[in-house]
Amino acid sequence: MFITCLDLEGVLVPEIWVDFAEASGIPELKKTTRDEPDYDKLMAFRLDVLREHKLGINEIQKTIATIDPLEGAKEFLDELRSFSQVVIISDTFTQFAQPLMKKLGWPTIFCNELVVAPDGEITDYKMRIDNSKYSTVKALQSMGFETIASGDSYNDLGMIKASKAGFLFRSTDKIKADNPDVPALETYDQLMAAIKNAMK
Repeated sequence: MFITCLDLEGVLVPEIWVDFAEASGIPELKKTTRDEPDYDKLMAFRLDVLREHKLGINEIQKTIATIDPLEGAKEFLDELRSFSQVVIISDTFTQFAQPLMKKLGWPTIFCNELVVAPDGEITDYKMRIDNSKYSTVKALQSMGFETIASGDSYNDLGMIKASKAGFLFRSTDKIKADNPDVPALETYDQLMAAIKNAMK
């Protein structure tokens, strides 16, 4: 049995932090896992910037309410779910993901949790599991699934390389150059064809 594991941001929806950086006028928040491989370091930086500007969950959720899936993403996901089990494995947070899952037709997502104070300040975050994408793929494999994985960032490489088939999707030139062994795709049609081919 196959299960397809997809990253969320950059694959199905825009980068939430990039959109919030533009909405809030804080360019430092444009930094993502495409730029910083160390997720804990990235999140500590983000929380420091939010504190400095006195911004919290309410402001971020207002931006998320305006975000739509990438063009063609829902149709891609609907078709994929017609012949494969699919799980989205993301380092985003439940407080960010829910409105986007509604727009994508409520697919299954495994993600993390923010710690939010009563006044809306984001004080911390809780990772579901260490090295969550790789660990989740290995757990699915231990249950008898063969995994196919796709993502765009450094934090996706573990699940991509651990899977029967894995693909970079709309990644950066640097990540593609650093990982020439991983097929790099740019369109949903290409990704769909690659997934179907891997299942043969």
